[in-house]
Amino acid sequence: MGSTSISERRPPRLLDQVREALWLRRYSPRTIRAYTGWMRRFILFNGKRHPKEMGQYEVTAFLSHLATEKHVSASTQNQALAALLFLYSEVLGQGLEWLHDVVRAKRPLRRPVVLSAAEVADVLNRMQGTSRLMACLLYGAGLRLAECSSLRIKDVDLVCRRFCCVMARAKRIA
Repeated sequence: MGSTSISERRPPRLLDQVREALWLRRYSPRTIRAYTGWMRRFILFNGKRHPKEMGQYEVTAFLSHLATEKHVSASTQNQALAALLFLYSEVLGQGLEWLHDVVRAKRPLRRPVVLSAAEVADVLNRMQGTSRLMACLLYGAGLRLAECSSLRIKDVDLVCRRFCCVMARAKRIA
């Protein structure tokens, strides 16, 4: 009828295997989406060939294409590289040797902008309502925006003057 035996089922598709491997290693959902997106772009760039059929040359060509043709930032190229290294080492079990011929995107030289305590206080005093509360938490507790926006009332302990924030990478008590 409509039932298939276990031996007749198709093996999971590559990107499903990647998602499962990332999930089991407790990567955040946003990282999983980003990594699978880079893997999908890599496969499409190489004419929909399976990554098992490709190797260091194709990875180098893809990463160089990102830097020279697409003009991506260095951090974006590094994220694509990390995704492809994960694919080859953790999912396919094929370690890639270091990629020497990759054209690397250049990091711009930037001086960090640091506000004095008085300037921060001035900015926070000009804000109102929920955005002011969130900005104070971001600045004072060092939270990320996603962590701050997902806080719930049960995470706040007014007696101990702290809150518990469960984030993607670890548990943090601030």
